[in-house]
Amino acid sequence: MENIEGILAEFKAGKMSAAEAAQKIAELQTIDLGHTKIDAARRGRTGVGEIIYGAGKTPRQVLEIAEAMVGRGGAMLATRLKKEALELLREKFPQGRGNELARTFAVGGTACSGKNFAAIVSAGTSDMPVCEEARETLEFLGCRAECFYDCGVAGLHRLLEHIERIREAGAVIAVAGMEGALASVVAGLVKVPVIAVPTSVGYGASFGGIAALLAMMNSCANGVSVVNIDNGFGAAYTAGLILRMKNEELGRGAP
Repeated sequence: MENIEGILAEFKAGKMSAAEAAQKIAELQTIDLGHTKIDAARRGRTGVGEIIYGAGKTPRQVLEIAEAMVGRGGAMLATRLKKEALELLREKFPQGRGNELARTFAVGGTACSGKNFAAIVSAGTSDMPVCEEARETLEFLGCRAECFYDCGVAGLHRLLEHIERIREAGAVIAVAGMEGALASVVAGLVKVPVIAVPTSVGYGASFGGIAALLAMMNSCANGVSVVNIDNGFGAAYTAGLILRMKNEELGRGAP
């Protein structure tokens, strides 16, 4: 039972006590597992349910949270998973989709809809884990994604080979470590928002991605927004909101 009206109807019909009704209404807002309080009402407020951030949680905690979310009839996405947590989720939810490179696991999600897609462009092969996290997130959100890997500015021709298709995207996620120049270059070639993701890829003076982060934040190209280091999930969530608005406008007949 997923709404207050249904619970009240059951109570009015005498099918549950006042205490039972109060408990069920409380559970519509929060699922208390002791170690975790799941925000069960988030989907109603934001359109997307709570996402499990796996880092720092034990595999057993991740599994218990996932079981509670799926048990409520909802979809579930977990990110930054340890190998042990990923294996537990695969065993419990054989219908789910695990991605070892992205360190994600998803059950259900929103069906892909709309003509718009997000282009995920990476500077190098070493940036792929972050790109894959972004791709898995977008697909969970019901958004189409196309990936263009190893298009760094050290070989600009590799980016230009794909630029016409990238220009057709409704939003672009630019993922780069080292000096983080890719976001500025891409933003100078497209007319849609560019979400820049600095990665921790690079030698010592890159300071674990801080060099790329600062370069992207100081981009001279317009239309660049920056998320935190290695935050493929955050970039994808923002891109998903952009695509959702674009698809809704198309549905209303907007040009």
